[in-house]
Amino acid sequence: MGTTHKLTLKKVAERLKVSTATISNAFNRPDQLSSDLRERILSECEAIGYFGPNAAARSLRTGRTGIVGIVLYDRLSYSVSDPVASQFLKGMAEVLDAQEYNMLLLSSNPTGQDAQIRMQAFMVDGFIVYGYNPKQQANAPWLSPNKNVVAVDSKSISDCPSVNVDNYEGAKKIALHALQYRPQRVAILGLSLLDTNHVCRIQADELYDEAASISVQRLHGYFDALLEHDYKIGPEDIWNIPVNTHRAAYQAAREALMMINRPQLLLCMSDRIAIAAVQVALQLGLRVPEDLKVVGFDGIPEAANIHPSITTIHQQNEEKGKIAAELFLGLRQDKDVVLTTELMVRESCP
Repeated sequence: MGTTHKLTLKKVAERLKVSTATISNAFNRPDQLSSDLRERILSECEAIGYFGPNAAARSLRTGRTGIVGIVLYDRLSYSVSDPVASQFLKGMAEVLDAQEYNMLLLSSNPTGQDAQIRMQAFMVDGFIVYGYNPKQQANAPWLSPNKNVVAVDSKSISDCPSVNVDNYEGAKKIALHALQYRPQRVAILGLSLLDTNHVCRIQADELYDEAASISVQRLHGYFDALLEHDYKIGPEDIWNIPVNTHRAAYQAAREALMMINRPQLLLCMSDRIAIAAVQVALQLGLRVPEDLKVVGFDGIPEAANIHPSITTIHQQNEEKGKIAAELFLGLRQDKDVVLTTELMVRESCP
């Protein structure tokens, strides 16, 4: 915006009909203003292209801050410990390091004031949004049309390029491989299929929208593979695991394997879930893969290093991060990218 370079603190104060101290406090000392006034000031400044009387603002006058906001789909503590998210961040960091760019990690579900979020938005050139869900994150500040945005693991943000994995084909591929053994009963240990914090079985009308949930895309891949092999599966054989942790996965796997008519195949939507399922099976005296076959999804290193090793779908997590960073920096053509997956056959389902 051409007016950005001409705006000064004094001119903005005159335009908004407040003092220069009020403008300065809105950016630098938010505790000095009421929440409503601070929000109005920041919103009006954003509308006219003024980014504050600070170092970040001065760098914006040169056209860039050298910072990209990485909006993570869950709490920061969870995201940085999740192996898939960690691989994604590693790939992205390699590209950003080479271009002398920095990352600002942000949670997509912040608990702070909206005005504080807006202040963070002023500090970055744009956002790479990882795992956006419109049902959970409506009216997010990173959806501003004035910001460069790249979506990852989501197609729900309009007018911006996206990077996604072909989750449907990957899930169908691994299910078809496992179903060749003709198990009598199959169970699905799903991940974040429902809007709930509890491990539970699903109801079809409760599922997240397919476009917003990679897990539902994987579920449809499983369903179509089962249909090709003439299997019928109902809600009683599908578990929802709210977060990709060992504890939650262990609970779901134990419930599935303690059924009187227990399954002979577990289709797991993550390698963490598959690893927990194998642990439960061995503790119950089941042999893997003789009594129970288990498959995962993701291709994390831990899946190859345990015994029995996990048959899984390898998704290109680091490559996904690299491509997202390249799209953001303009190093590749501005269009959607869909990454293929690879079936990794190992001991848990040879």
